[in-house]
Amino acid sequence: MSMKRWLLTVLISGVAQVAIADTACQERRRPGQPSDCAEAAQAAPVSLPRPSLESFQESVPVPDRWRIVDSLGYTEKWYDPYNRNRLKADRPLHDDWFFNLGIVSDTVYERREVATPLGLSSTRDAGQLNVLGASRQWALQESLALEFVYYKGDTTFRPPDFEFRFIPVFNVNRTEIEELQALNVDPGKGRVRNDRHLGIQGLFGDMHLRNVSARYDFDSIRVGIQPFNADFRGFLFNDSPFGVRLFGNRDNNIFQYNLAWFRRIEKDTNSGLNDIGQGLRDDDVFLANLYWQDMPARGFTSQATVLYNRNRETRDHYDDNGFLVRPAAIGRETGISYDVTYFGYNGDGHFGRNNLSVSAYGALGKEGDGTIFRRENTAVAAYFVAAELSRDFDWLRLRLSALYASGDKDPYDRKDTGFDAILENPQFAGADSSYWIRQAVPLIGGGGVALSGRNGVLPSLRSSKDEGQSNFANPGLFLWGVGADADLLPELRLSANWNVLRFNETRVLEVARNQGGIDRKIGNDVSVSLIYRPLMSQNIVLRASYARLFSASGYDSLFKNENPDYLLLNAVLTY
Repeated sequence: MSMKRWLLTVLISGVAQVAIADTACQERRRPGQPSDCAEAAQAAPVSLPRPSLESFQESVPVPDRWRIVDSLGYTEKWYDPYNRNRLKADRPLHDDWFFNLGIVSDTVYERREVATPLGLSSTRDAGQLNVLGASRQWALQESLALEFVYYKGDTTFRPPDFEFRFIPVFNVNRTEIEELQALNVDPGKGRVRNDRHLGIQGLFGDMHLRNVSARYDFDSIRVGIQPFNADFRGFLFNDSPFGVRLFGNRDNNIFQYNLAWFRRIEKDTNSGLNDIGQGLRDDDVFLANLYWQDMPARGFTSQATVLYNRNRETRDHYDDNGFLVRPAAIGRETGISYDVTYFGYNGDGHFGRNNLSVSAYGALGKEGDGTIFRRENTAVAAYFVAAELSRDFDWLRLRLSALYASGDKDPYDRKDTGFDAILENPQFAGADSSYWIRQAVPLIGGGGVALSGRNGVLPSLRSSKDEGQSNFANPGLFLWGVGADADLLPELRLSANWNVLRFNETRVLEVARNQGGIDRKIGNDVSVSLIYRPLMSQNIVLRASYARLFSASGYDSLFKNENPDYLLLNAVLTY
């Protein structure tokens, strides 16, 4: 007899005996007397059959939670990421190994106005004697990123036992401008550039070392090419370098930590992706950081970080278009090396309905030689502070932003005090919808460097944000701004930003340009964006942005009097 049949027999037998006892009680009751048969029935002894040895059987293994669904005949569609799908790691590929496929298509069109120099040896317009040429440019770029993740373990409550991740990115781009030699050092290449590149943005293995508590606090190690961001907003170091990272958490995930060594990879010039064919740079990053959740209040996370950057790139290096990027074509144009340590605090979270994000860094170290003037063992002492305060009002968020990066007062002394990052990609004050942050404006007539790099906020006078070296002899920046994000519809958001920009110091600009009286005022950067998500998810995101820099006297003294603008159209499709 099976257990189920035995339980059913016991139940039927018990009910039958209670019914028999109640019938006998009703027959014995005299007419007119109150009935106490219910109590008698409850008190009546029930004789249950004793189970025999045949009533029990060995336990039967039950399929795991994924294969239970299989036994119910559930079907799946490989192209549907919203329902059960083996390609999205909703069930094991085999045993306890899972596979997850991610696909992202990122298409960008830009029409922009950027100060452009006349060709050093050629121009398309005969008779031009000016330094500045036509500023209109057009660019179209398509990036297709694939992410293959293969890992072992139930990751519902704990990290995977093993993980292998591969992220190739295919990029094609086209740029058209109105002047020769701005796209390529060879004027014969013309005013249009078509390029393509395959970059490896992730290729690593991850191993779970141990659990240190019953709540799966853990230690893991990751080796290979891996994306990493040193802070919440991408101010200091946001890259995909090669490295080794030990990471984990403690005290029920209240504390998280990273201990890492990274070596940067050369970049493809026109896409900004990793170019593993060129090998590794002589540029090392060592870091240790600690995240503390609910510190100092519930809902706010604090982070302390120490990062050491060691650079020994003293040899000449030219980019894919033939321009010199190391050393930077400014000042002495001599290879430099430096050792700089960053000490930082970052915080992100909310206090009630008030949201706060803050970053503060101090940079201390030394350079082997000066950028502008020859001097050995130049000290580096610079600092950086940024904060964004916002408050939500139902469908509207209002924002206040402020940023201060120290500048170098005297490029001839033995101390550089201009703050520079390792590789920034700031998500701040409008990010790439801002003209100043999105566009790389060259310091024409002052060397082959830019005031600020593309997708960068710091006026660091670097030859290239991706391929150049950090430069601590720069003018610094002060930014303050206001912004708003309005959810007009569940799928439609309007974002607007107004930033006021100024240099903190202009002495280094005056020396580079051999021009006196450069004012500190850069101008007002105004931008607006419309973001449309037709599925009310991140699978389809369409964006249109427009920005204009209303230049002030400091910008006008460097370039001709104009208010440059740019238009961006962006479509991101995600599987």
